[in-house]
Amino acid sequence: MNAAQHALWEEAAERAGLPRLLRKVIDGERLSGDDGLALAGCEDVNLLGFMANLARERKSGRLAYFVRNQHINYTNICNKDCSFCAFYVRAKDPRGYVLSPEDVRRRAAEQLSEPITEIHMVAGINPRLPYSYYLDIVRAVKETRPSVTVKAYTMIELAEIVRVAKKPREEVFEDLKAAGLGSLPGGGAEVLSERVHAEIFPKKLTPAEWLDWARAAHRAGLRSNCTMLYGHIETPEERNDHLLRVRELQDETGGFLTFIPLAFHPDNTEMEHLPPTTGLMDLQQIALARLMLDNFDHVKSFWIMVTPQISQLALWYGADDIDGTIVREEITHAAGALTPQALTQAELVGMIREAGREPVERDALYNVIWRGAAEGAAA
Repeated sequence: MNAAQHALWEEAAERAGLPRLLRKVIDGERLSGDDGLALAGCEDVNLLGFMANLARERKSGRLAYFVRNQHINYTNICNKDCSFCAFYVRAKDPRGYVLSPEDVRRRAAEQLSEPITEIHMVAGINPRLPYSYYLDIVRAVKETRPSVTVKAYTMIELAEIVRVAKKPREEVFEDLKAAGLGSLPGGGAEVLSERVHAEIFPKKLTPAEWLDWARAAHRAGLRSNCTMLYGHIETPEERNDHLLRVRELQDETGGFLTFIPLAFHPDNTEMEHLPPTTGLMDLQQIALARLMLDNFDHVKSFWIMVTPQISQLALWYGADDIDGTIVREEITHAAGALTPQALTQAELVGMIREAGREPVERDALYNVIWRGAAEGAAA
């Protein structure tokens, strides 16, 4: 960035009333909760993006990550009745399903011709499933594809697994790891707000309980992602508090791999009267996450929720990851997502290069598998 460009951004920060925060970002200083609220009130999304990109490039340079992965949702039966969910059905609903371990094995085998390195398994909370089931479906994947990392079970699912196991939490973690569990997804946190929890997902873990389960998982040696569902009834203050709470836990454990803002999709939910998020809001949440979460190495723009095009832009608004090939996604599409069900490795590389970034294929734990060059550069 030359002096003239720097002066333009300083002028923009002056107009927005944020010159002090721009200086803190340039200097790499940690932002406070009040700083986060000031940034959340900034209407200049490009200024937010500029600041977030400074933080992003300090972490990852020009690199942008993706993974060859496959999603398997093993049941849609759930007893949590979350108002924002279009995926779940109750136990007696004829649309309900449970994949058997053999079904999971067949799903995992469907993509044997592809060099997948991560299989992502999450689902509803089905109280009829025995403890052995959760171990068996992890084993089914590892027996079919021994080299993949099984990334499975949100903190909500883990709480259910421990309930049916009737064993101490620490023993259950060890059983799951012995079966082949390699890392954890980040879902179920929604927004870490007691008010929002009481209104739209009261049967799930409370915010404090979710953080406690994440802490315990990290201490057991399981790395996890972390998410935030935005664009429904939460306030900017609640989103900011969410970021502060997960940042504090990351200071303590270092167990989070990446942070993923999740755009709420209202169609076919109890909250379908609400409008969907806009591209500007999606970029704002990516930028705020990158600016506030200085102890997270990665921030992901989940293309299946915000569209591939917004994810490309997000690579300049704080994101350094766009997720992966996915193969079959059911949860967001049940809520009306119009994005594709899958993207190929070539399409992901093309997206990243078109955005002016350097593609890096990773595994679930961010080990580098392949690194390419930006568009127009030598491979």
